[in-house]
Amino acid sequence: MARKEIKLHTKEAIPLIDIHNHILPNLDDGPADFIHCLDMVRNAINAGITHLFATPHHKNGQYENPKKDILFHVQELNTYLERENVPLIIHPGQELRIHHDIFSAMERDEILTLNNQGKYLLMELPSNDLPRYTLEIVYELILRGIHPIIVHPERNRMLLDNPAVLFDLVQEGALVQLTAGSIIGSFGKKIRSFSEKLLKHQLVHFIASDAHNCTSRGFFLNEAYEVITKSYGSEFTLYLQINAEALLNGKPILTSHPVPIKRGIFSFMK
Repeated sequence: MARKEIKLHTKEAIPLIDIHNHILPNLDDGPADFIHCLDMVRNAINAGITHLFATPHHKNGQYENPKKDILFHVQELNTYLERENVPLIIHPGQELRIHHDIFSAMERDEILTLNNQGKYLLMELPSNDLPRYTLEIVYELILRGIHPIIVHPERNRMLLDNPAVLFDLVQEGALVQLTAGSIIGSFGKKIRSFSEKLLKHQLVHFIASDAHNCTSRGFFLNEAYEVITKSYGSEFTLYLQINAEALLNGKPILTSHPVPIKRGIFSFMK
């Protein structure tokens, strides 16, 4: 099946923006200390990245990183980078594991939307399944004016077996971010093939590095965009890059018409 062409026009160069990574030190499974954090900073700059969202794990069963802690650590890192004239700006975010208590956590001011703007939220699914309340949470978030961005769905075992579920979520208004490493094959052929399927079916709105280090989980945005340009054309790469910039500025995200894969398990709920 051929992917529908997206026509975009822009006169200005789009900055390279990474919307999801784990660059902050000693908060989760990213860099263990400030020295390794600075290694990642240099790696990001060498990749041409000018802005990135630091998005530590929160409520994934292992790490707790509430909003106030992330804001503090982002400000601390930005202060250092500015003082040293490092050409990289860190923006606050959070990779929130979906759980039934999300809205109570919001009332406690634990949840951090991207750039603390109250518009977009990175939402992580479990690795092997999908909670039955997922659609309900997506719907309620959108009612509250917050657009959930489902991160690395290509690595969810349940979605690998039934990708139509992701189509249902996108139809409800969820946005989707693939990991650059998945596109270039870092997680194996099966996940790379599934990533290609999601791209072909117009179910992807962003690419991010999900970088954790400078080696196996590095900033592979350029490599992923090269693959996408070769397979789907420069217009689609531009579409993804424009969306990252829109996210940075809290502006509306471009979307295309997703192509159905097959009937999803949430269909009976509509």
